[in-house]
Amino acid sequence: MDRLADEGAFRGRVLDAGCGTGENALALAARGLDVWGVDEAQTAIEQARAKAGSRRLEATFVVADVLGLGVLGRAFPTVLDCGLFHTFDDDDRARYVESLAAVVPTAGTLHLLCFSDAVPGNGGPRHVSDAEIRASFRDGWRVVGIEPERYVTRMDDEGRPAWLATVERT
Repeated sequence: MDRLADEGAFRGRVLDAGCGTGENALALAARGLDVWGVDEAQTAIEQARAKAGSRRLEATFVVADVLGLGVLGRAFPTVLDCGLFHTFDDDDRARYVESLAAVVPTAGTLHLLCFSDAVPGNGGPRHVSDAEIRASFRDGWRVVGIEPERYVTRMDDEGRPAWLATVERT
């Protein structure tokens, strides 16, 4: 996320879809961006709001279902999805893409980080292929690029194989 921010990849109002406790949203807010974090977990949103207050950062955190983002009544020229896409089954993945389309205007950009199919074994979240990403965003979107990346977690600071996809709304 830092590399993308350093490259100027985030513009306008930014949506952090599935923001959890808000770390990515707050990192972007610290850079002066107008950031909204959305998660369906009330406790996570409460923690994100508390972090924002203690760090004296301006960010909006909303309890909402990412499969119904249209209820936000806002447009987001940039969306960050860090670890959400790979949690969906095929049906919910299609609903999620439709939900994103309701809030991402033409030429808006989605930055998507998800576990890749190069992750060994079958445990953990779904392992997503390059082809699955492309198929999910074939209608009304253009995949600008998909590159190998590492998904670093608190439990694995070496990271796991991931995809970083940049997708533009057409």
